[in-house]
Amino acid sequence: MTIQVAYLGFGKSTTRYHLPYVRIRDTFQVSRVYTRQVREEMKTAYPDIQFSDQITDVLNDPQISLVVVCTPSATHYEYAKLALSHGKHVLVEKPFCESLEQASELIELAKEKNLIVMPYQNRRFDSDYLAFKEALYSGKLGDIVKIESHYDYFRPDASVPGGNPVNGMFYGLGVHTLDRLIALFGRPEQIGYDIKSVRAAQGVDDYRETVLYYPDKKVIVKTWLAWKAIRIRVIRRIF
Repeated sequence: MTIQVAYLGFGKSTTRYHLPYVRIRDTFQVSRVYTRQVREEMKTAYPDIQFSDQITDVLNDPQISLVVVCTPSATHYEYAKLALSHGKHVLVEKPFCESLEQASELIELAKEKNLIVMPYQNRRFDSDYLAFKEALYSGKLGDIVKIESHYDYFRPDASVPGGNPVNGMFYGLGVHTLDRLIALFGRPEQIGYDIKSVRAAQGVDDYRETVLYYPDKKVIVKTWLAWKAIRIRVIRRIF
């Protein structure tokens, strides 16, 4: 059985992190892409995909069973709800939604319609994470008491957007690193936050530190729009 897929949005997420992996699999057929501006080079690069600037072309296509939402973060809830309402399974790029209330509403709507809605979990398959996971489960790291995970971003000249916090580091890179650690250790007992804009007081956050408190360890997850480096530091008990 081949799953007919449509993408909403045609930016970096779709072209770099989705299409190269989905199009090589026999079980998926990317049939349609909705984008606000259709350009001829898109059609030339992907002659087997139908591009449209009308979202109804996707929603009203009975052959499409899965819709992948890769539009700007602030539109994820709106488009996911629209696709579910038209009987489509939905995969949503992170951030899944802006609030717990929105996420709960989408999950309930999916249950009502016997559909699946879920966030995109690609970062759980990154090589650095898989290597850390293997080392952790092997027991070779010993009795861990503290973990620090950094996903810093070297963009010194990047503008700092204003307005909706969903455009900031916490909702952007932050949710990926948080998801990876929570996937390993589960829900923490307590959470601490330090979220702020260092470079522009009126901008959305460009720095965030989240501390996850577990009974036997502390996990610190940081993101800063300054240096791009992914690193994990583990502190273990040696006595």
